[in-house]
Order: sequence, then C-alpha cells, then structure tokens
Amino acid sequence: MRLTLRLRLALFSALATGVAALLVATGLFFAVNTFLRQAQIERLLTTSAVIAVRLEAALQRASDRNWPFGLDGVAIRPADLENLADTRGEYRAFEVRIQGVQGGELSDVHTSRFPPGVPLDLPMGVGISGDQLLTVQRLRGSTLRLTVISDARALGEARQAFTRALAWLLPLALLLALGVGFFVAGRLLRPVRTLENAAREVGEGAELRRPLPGAGQDDELARLALTLQGTFGRLADARDREQSFFRAAAHDLRSPLAALTARVEGSLARDRDPARYRSDLREIGTDITRLSTLTHHLLLLARDASQVARAPVPLRELAADAVDRARELAPEADVDLIAPQPVTVSGDRVLLGQAIWNLTMNAVRHAPGATVTVTLEQQQAAASVTVHDDGPGVGADVLARLGEAFYRPDASRSGEGHGLGLALVRRAAELHGGTLTLSSAPGRGFTATLRLPGEGLPG
Repeated sequence: MRLTLRLRLALFSALATGVAALLVATGLFFAVNTFLRQAQIERLLTTSAVIAVRLEAALQRASDRNWPFGLDGVAIRPADLENLADTRGEYRAFEVRIQGVQGGELSDVHTSRFPPGVPLDLPMGVGISGDQLLTVQRLRGSTLRLTVISDARALGEARQAFTRALAWLLPLALLLALGVGFFVAGRLLRPVRTLENAAREVGEGAELRRPLPGAGQDDELARLALTLQGTFGRLADARDREQSFFRAAAHDLRSPLAALTARVEGSLARDRDPARYRSDLREIGTDITRLSTLTHHLLLLARDASQVARAPVPLRELAADAVDRARELAPEADVDLIAPQPVTVSGDRVLLGQAIWNLTMNAVRHAPGATVTVTLEQQQAAASVTVHDDGPGVGADVLARLGEAFYRPDASRSGEGHGLGLALVRRAAELHGGTLTLSSAPGRGFTATLRLPGEGLPG
C-alpha cells in the first residue's frame, strides 16, 4: 500500500528526529564516559601519589628495623601497609600492593582486600584489569613497585544506566516526533488540498479561466498555484483556438463539398451535350483541387513535431522552384529571386517547400501588379527566406492577426484562399525551431521573413 504524503512526511520527520537523538545520545555517552573515566584516572593518580609519598617516608624511617616480612631488605607487614595507605579511611575505595624481590623471587605485600589474580609483571603506568582500574609506579629510593587499584565498575554501571534511559527515551522521542510531524504535515498540506479541490472543480466544470486560491509569489505553493492558473489559462486559449479552427475548417470544407454536390446533381438531372459535360467536369475538378489543397494544408498544420523528417534541405532549390511556379501561374507578376549562394538546413523538404511556396504566392496573390522579391540569406547559425512586395501593405490591426488559421482580411489584401497559407508557414517554422516575422504598413509594402536554424550544415 502506498503511503500518503502526509504520513511520509511524518515518518521522515520521526526518522530524522530519531537519527538526531541517537547521534546526540551517542556523542553524549562517549563524552560522559570519557569524562568519568578521566576523573577516575586523575583521582587514582592523585591517590597513588599521596600513598607513594607516605610509603617512601615510612620506608625511609624504618629501613633499620627488623620486620617479620621483608622485601628488598626492608620489612613490611600487611597491617602496616593498610595503615600507611589509609585504606580504611580517606582512601578506603583503593587497594594497595607493594612488590619486590625476596630470596631471588618476585614477592608482594598487599592490603587484605586487594583483588587476587592481578599479575605481578604489570607495566608501569595506568591500565585496566577486568573491572579494576590500576596504576603502577616505582617508589623512590628503592626497587619496590607500588600498585594502586580501584573498582571501575562504576563506569559500567553508568553505561548501563545510560543505555536503559536511552532505550526508554528514544522510542518516546520517535513517537512524539511522529505525532508532531503528522500534525505539522497536515497543516502544511492543507493549502495543497485546497488547491487540489480547486483544480478538480476547474477540470470538472471546464472553467479553465477560474482563479485558483492562493495564487501569487509568496511561497512555493503560491507560485505552484500561479503556474497552474497560467497553464489552465493557456489551455483555455488553446481550446478556444481549436474550436475556432474546427468551426472555420468545417465551414471551408462545407462550401466546396456543397458546390461539388450541387454541380454533380445538376449534371445528372438531365442529359447534356458533351461540351456541357466537359464544362461541368472542369468545374468539379476545380472544386476537387480546392478541397484537396485545403485538406493538404490541414494535414500539414496538424503534423506532430516528432514526425517531422530531418534531412539536408537545399533552400535555394526550393525558392527557385517556388518562383518558377509563381511565374507560370501568374505570368503578369514580377517575381525575382536573390540567392547568391546555396543555403542548406536540416528539416522536412515537403513542409519547407510548401512554406516558401505559400509566402511567394501570398505576395503574388494579394499584391497584384507589385514587384515581389524572394531573398535567401545565410548567417552563422541561421538561414532566412524573405519575401517582400512593394504593394499597398496592411494596417496594424490586420497585421496582428495575419498568420491565424482561416483568417482572411476583408480589405487591402483580400483574395481567394482559405486563410491557411501564413498559418502553415508559422507552423512549419515552429516545427523546425524557427520563426516567422511579418512587417508592413499602409503604402510601404509587406515583408515576411522565415528564419530557420542552419545547424552548421554547409551550403
């Protein structure tokens, strides 16, 4: 089962809290343990130094006495050792041993509670023997060695107490962090739920331009809401354009189909002479050509970017072909080509050829009697095809809408067509990563520039 975002945030906060608590506890454990151990060692060294001074003074005073038990020529009794070390008084937590050579063998004298099994050949300095902390040093003025030992079980007991406390506190901290995290995550995700409900209502009601709650620049959620609101708005614009496109397409398809149906029905209504049949067939052929051109343009407009072919395309060849065809279809038109060098881009030959042809015929058809110049240029990383006519031009209001599918101005540049020519050119430019720029003014002609990325291909 997939966990909710709120529960995941709560678990993450609990995990982070547990890890942090564990790290802090571990650091605190080692710090306290080190401090306690160092304190015991310092206390042991201080006590050992005090006992050593006492023993050295006592041994110096009693060096000429004959005690029952002797080490290295000095007689020492356990009871005297306990009195000197004061193990039943101030230093009762410490046990003492003196070791030396007697009769050629290593022997020792120790207090009554000195733990058995402690080796005689311990190295000098501080060490640990089992649960005991001890220090070994040489007494001045003799070959005797003093061993002072204390019980180190307090360290182990402190570690156990700390571990027991951690075993209780860590689960409690995790549960507390989980509860707090769950509560805080719920408060933080409340705007997300509000945004989710608002987005669902927008989708169900198809009110794409409805403002979303919390949209703004205050924080990440506000910017997310603002982004979604902008996205919904663009979807609404695309929906409106699509609906307008379909209405216009249905209208433009209905007209040639209706005309074609009427001519067919009229031709079949009664017998006609061959000449009349040929005339009707020519008219039917004209309608079929117009319908085929419209369908072809619609298919090109609907082409997906992933389906666009990528191959070297010679633009000068396409421009020359467009100029030649324009001269054939409109012998009275003055169409010139300026292409001093070949230019090659990567793209779809059919789509780019149709785009250049549309630009050329748009100028020829809507600026009759004007001079049309097709100019081909290549820059470092781009190529451009510019079609300019010195006709009457258009106003700013018309220029702003040129390139919209099925838009045909009522004046100045009117003529036959479906209003798809410039729309197809703009779509071709988008599919190839280029742009279409239109510029005009009344009485100053019209210029259309198709810019395409050159992609480093040679001409």
